[in-house]
Amino acid sequence: MDLKIQPSRHRYPYCIVWTPIPILSWLIPLIGHMGICTSAGVVRDFAGPYTIGEDEMAFGWPTKLWQLSPALVQTDSNAAALDWDSAVNGACDVYRGRMHNLLCDNCHSHTALALNLMHYNNCRSWNMVKLFFVFTLHSRYVSWASLVQTWLPFCILAIVVICFSAFLRQ
Repeated sequence: MDLKIQPSRHRYPYCIVWTPIPILSWLIPLIGHMGICTSAGVVRDFAGPYTIGEDEMAFGWPTKLWQLSPALVQTDSNAAALDWDSAVNGACDVYRGRMHNLLCDNCHSHTALALNLMHYNNCRSWNMVKLFFVFTLHSRYVSWASLVQTWLPFCILAIVVICFSAFLRQ
């Protein structure tokens, strides 16, 4: 099994990936769009109502990733868990039939369902909030350029707001 991440080919095996959402991530850089990759590294994401993206993300290629361990997938017969790819495909099948809701049923929920289907790390209680915090703690940027891509718009907006408020105080 090849666990090598290849950003130049956009291959992220066993990874949860993330990319900024224009305007929303410019205001709050920790909020973005999430997807989960197959064992071959192909990105799958809940891109919108009744839509699953494959081999591309709705808002651009990943800028952050968290590579998970396939050894932590609970595939024993008693747990009724799915293997990695079956769980990712199962979550995609479910979300092909769902309306997208920015606050309640979104790309993070899709990824959490895949983790629940595989009982990742012996856990069946993944949800979008838990996934947000765990991903934020464990993820890393794909490259320095992706770090800049994520944070530069926020920094520019912050500087503009600071300069504008200083100008108004004069």
